Order: sequence, then C-alpha cells, then structure tokens
Amino acid sequence: MMLLSDLQTKTIVNVTDGKNIGSIIDVKVDNKGIIEALVIDPNKGLFKSFSKEEITIRWSEIAKIGEDVILVKKDL
Repeated sequence: MMLLSDLQTKTIVNVTDGKNIGSIIDVKVDNKGIIEALVIDPNKGLFKSFSKEEITIRWSEIAKIGEDVILVKKDL
C-alpha cells in the first residue's frame, strides 16, 4: 500500500527526455476513489515565467513507480 504522502516525496522524471518534471501537488480521483491523474507543479528556473501552469499526468502515462522516482512518458 502506498500513501499520497509517499508519492509526493518522489522525483517525477519524463523518460522521453530524462528531465525532472516537477512535484506532485494534487491528484485527480474518480467517484470510486481511484487515482486518474497526478497534478504536477512544474520546475521553474529563476528567470522563467511565474505563471501557474500545472501539468496533468494521466495514470496511464506512468511507466514505473520506483522507490525514489516516478517515471512517466509524456510529450511536453
């Protein structure tokens, strides 16, 4: 069993380009309590836009959940 707090401590990495995508800030859950998607706050550099653009990672886009990393396959 895994808790949401366990997921939030993991690094989210896109296997398409190897980049760290960001941090989990929320999840989308269906009416049966099943996670449909992760909501990610993207990593932003110091001089990048301060706009609040969230990234949604559908559960089907998750390739692997490891001990420290969540690997996703998503074209951004």
